[in-house]
Amino acid sequence: MKANKGDRLVTHGRVVGEHDREVEIVEVLGPEGTPPFRVRASDGHETIVSPGPDTELKPHEG
Repeated sequence: MKANKGDRLVTHGRVVGEHDREVEIVEVLGPEGTPPFRVRASDGHETIVSPGPDTELKPHEG
C-alpha cells in the first residue's frame, strides 16, 4: 500500500455491529509512501499504524 499525506484509511469492522473506522494520514513514515503512517482520528487522537488487509485507502481529493 502506497499513500500520501491527506489520504484516508478506512478499516472495516470485523464483527456484526462494529462500525468502520476512518482516519486521515498526517505523515508517511515509510520509504516511498509505504507504511507505517501517522494518522489522526476525528476526535484528534493520533497514532502510528501499519494497515492490514481489512483497510482500504481513499486518496485525498483536492
